[in-house]
Amino acid sequence: MRPLSEQDIRASFINCSKGEAKRLSIPRDLDERPWGDLDFLGWRDPGAPDRSYLVTEHAGRLIGVTLRFPSSQRGFLHRSMCSLCLTTHPGSGVSLMTARKAGAAGREGNSVGVYMCTDLACSLYVRGKKVPEAGGRFEESLTTEEQIARTVGNLSSFLDTLFV
Repeated sequence: MRPLSEQDIRASFINCSKGEAKRLSIPRDLDERPWGDLDFLGWRDPGAPDRSYLVTEHAGRLIGVTLRFPSSQRGFLHRSMCSLCLTTHPGSGVSLMTARKAGAAGREGNSVGVYMCTDLACSLYVRGKKVPEAGGRFEESLTTEEQIARTVGNLSSFLDTLFV
């Protein structure tokens, strides 16, 4: 992924108003992000623990999505799998992230959801740059590049549902 500026990020959001995009919390460490290892920029809002944001290239343009997830904690013995990168996590390591749809459907309250790594570090898990806490990744016969392509494809499929 190419490095993004705060202005790029704020202008990319498709499922919130311009005013909401202007007020949302942007990571302060953009210069330190491992851009070459990211398929998307994802972060949690420190001021709103039930909100996350995701920005990526999709269909030839930069799009940003606001996400919400429940704050309820699951037991440590409960394991879930991220539907993007297929990493398993115990407890609350995977959350159902819901996004308001773009356009009129979103203004009417329609939303879609996807189970994702709560820390939004899917790109780093797939590349082996981050190890899930007491979770794991299955040993696969796919190469890392094929796993990255699958993760990007899964994300793209989710993003497509925001426009339907």
